Amino acid sequence: MSQSQSIDQWLATARQQLELSSHARKLQDNNPQDNNPQDNTARLDAELLLGHVLQKPRAWLYTWGDTTLEAAHNEPLERLLARRCQGEPMAHILGQRAFWSLELEVNPSTLIPRPDTETLVEWALELPLLATARVLDLGTGSGAIALALASEQPSWKVLGVDVCLPAVELARRNARSNKVRATFLLSHWFDALAGQFDLIVSNPPYIDAADPHLAQGDVAFEPRSALVADHQGMADIEHIISKAAAFLVADGWLLLEHGYQQATAVADCLKHQGFVDVGTRHDLGGQPRITGGRWPQTRLA
Repeated sequence: MSQSQSIDQWLATARQQLELSSHARKLQDNNPQDNNPQDNTARLDAELLLGHVLQKPRAWLYTWGDTTLEAAHNEPLERLLARRCQGEPMAHILGQRAFWSLELEVNPSTLIPRPDTETLVEWALELPLLATARVLDLGTGSGAIALALASEQPSWKVLGVDVCLPAVELARRNARSNKVRATFLLSHWFDALAGQFDLIVSNPPYIDAADPHLAQGDVAFEPRSALVADHQGMADIEHIISKAAAFLVADGWLLLEHGYQQATAVADCLKHQGFVDVGTRHDLGGQPRITGGRWPQTRLA
């Protein structure tokens, strides 16, 4: 790009570069007709990158589009634009992602929080739990689910655990920056835990190692350990379901995020383990995404 451009000129050129790079990635993936909405955000991405460097909201860019950019902004803009043209997620470039009512710091050590996971939060908040309920978030990552629940129900005792220490540290920072009270500890699923909970939630790894989507889009930049599970993506879900009863009070709930094609398998696994009131909720795209059940006071024969 030239050394002297207006905001509107930079946005137009950046949008063109982003569209060309997106098309090139589709060709590389042998899927030129793919209409994934995440690949059709060139104008928005350009605005977010420019707003990030200028420390201005997008509305300001619209109002001052004829303003000439300062030379000092050229290098950071070109660097960030190059990263996005390589397909790096906007959340990693900007270092943050909105989730629920929170602004969360994100980095490559965890999954990027996604709007579809808010379906799990909505279901959890509908449950008839005590005002002092104990809630456990397994594989908490950035702390998104745990912090969303704690922000809505500050009297709940919310604990998030993760096997990755950088993730635990990230979740703690997000709790501080959002002024939400929750506890985060290092644990591989239930291994370091004791006691019982009124609600257990999790967005565990559930993608099969052979899934071609692992090499595409934002997922290609996220940790495989947070994405991939054995047994066609079901291994961690099955492990959580098999162990959860020992950590749930009578009438406690377990809610799990899963792949769109796994709802029946997850529901069957819950029922086989003895859970009742098993059901599934659909995500923003209408796909079955969250399945859960209640641990009964007396296990059915």
